[in-house]
Amino acid sequence: MILENGTIRTLDPSLPTARSLAIAGERIAGGVGAHETALPSPETVDLGGRCVLPGFTDSHVHFPTWALAQREVKLDGARSLEEALDRVRAGLERLPRDRWLRGYGWRSGDWPDGREPTKEDLDAVTGDRPAALIAKDYHSLWLNSAALALAGGDLEVEGGIVERDEHGEPTGILREEAAWRFKERYVHVTDDEYVEAMRAGLRLASARGVTCVHDKDGWLGAVGLWQRLEAQGALTLRVWQSVPHDRLPELRALGLRSGIGSPLVRLGYLKVFMDGTLGSQTAWMLDGRGVRITSGEQLERIVREGAEAGWPVGVHAIGDAANRAALDAFERTLDAWQPRGLRQRIEHAQCLAAEDVARFATLGVAASVQFTHAPSDERLARRFWADQLEGTYSFRSLLESGALLANGSDAPIEELDPWAGIVAAVLGHWRADQRLTLAQALHATCVAPAWLSHDERVRGTLVPGRLADLVVLDRDPFACEPEELPEVRVVATMLGGRWVHNPPPWD
Repeated sequence: MILENGTIRTLDPSLPTARSLAIAGERIAGGVGAHETALPSPETVDLGGRCVLPGFTDSHVHFPTWALAQREVKLDGARSLEEALDRVRAGLERLPRDRWLRGYGWRSGDWPDGREPTKEDLDAVTGDRPAALIAKDYHSLWLNSAALALAGGDLEVEGGIVERDEHGEPTGILREEAAWRFKERYVHVTDDEYVEAMRAGLRLASARGVTCVHDKDGWLGAVGLWQRLEAQGALTLRVWQSVPHDRLPELRALGLRSGIGSPLVRLGYLKVFMDGTLGSQTAWMLDGRGVRITSGEQLERIVREGAEAGWPVGVHAIGDAANRAALDAFERTLDAWQPRGLRQRIEHAQCLAAEDVARFATLGVAASVQFTHAPSDERLARRFWADQLEGTYSFRSLLESGALLANGSDAPIEELDPWAGIVAAVLGHWRADQRLTLAQALHATCVAPAWLSHDERVRGTLVPGRLADLVVLDRDPFACEPEELPEVRVVATMLGGRWVHNPPPWD
């Protein structure tokens, strides 16, 4: 197959653009711009002036959770408690009587009075139907009385917060480990339900140009869900899967190392949480605020043991204290992981002390960030981090210091839409000094994530020998005025030489 009559943006500096692209089987053939006679009986595809880019990678996504959330009550964007409750009421009307009411996306920090919701608020709408509503940051859970009763008062857990009223009674809000343990114990979702939701999610992801995800839902057994989809021939993207760090003993016992799997689904790295989030006010800060889930000493042990078994680590760190502790742990363990070529990463890195920015590059630790968090979190950051704004969402500072920057969505926290992330990096950052160029944002979305999964010689750029994972856009974004970038649309997506969204011809 030859794609011609358009602009090919290879993202390879040795040959940045080409007029056509030859594909043989699942890989890019010959030379970029090869004449059609280089292939036997080639099919030609008229791009009609459109633009081809390497396929997008979402470097931080909770894919099964995001896919399931598409079927739950959506509270994201609710401008008040009353609006959130109205959406819950409407969701109840569509729900079978024997089902939990599940929802996601509320954020009390966006409501006029900022009051945290309570179980009584929810009881007035749901009655005795158990209800569990996860916050926008997925680190707080809002429950009604019927749901709380299932725990029989057993709510406390190390690293968790149970909000209580003046009488010592639970208000209905659980945070961090307390929220996650409750969800695991009582809010059950079957594998069949996950797989069905993921099938629909894959179609949507392909329509948005996604050809790879770095998935974070290892804790719920996501690798098994992906394998079911792969066995059914329904998998239309590649997966670099996290594994909870406490599963390392089992991985070691089996002799499994990072990278095990198939061309589509591989286990990649251990996931660790240092702290909470900005929205739940549980980010671990240098001024003493927040929740410390993992200490620097504990992380040091995890990184060292992981390195000995051949596993890199992806560390959730939002607050400046969490990021410093994570960087300190990586620095103290350099002797264990650097000689093994392990590609370590810090997830989010939302608030950094000035003296820690350059340490990512110095240590060789990647910053796995989310460009869409900056515009989404502006109000909360100005409210809760007013005296630390210079250290927030430091995308350009990290890049200019030499750090590897990879872009994800953190869906369902934000929407799984890489192009929206690219636009946010270029236009939407309220700190103008931290905005990126289009080329930098694309590198973080296409090229850098492939390096993190040891695929830099396999995909991420469109040169001979690479997998033909690509996206067709309706125009060349480099030829657009910046203000036009939000109007750019995905036309088609290809994975390994196979169209997985909207095959040609196109109007």
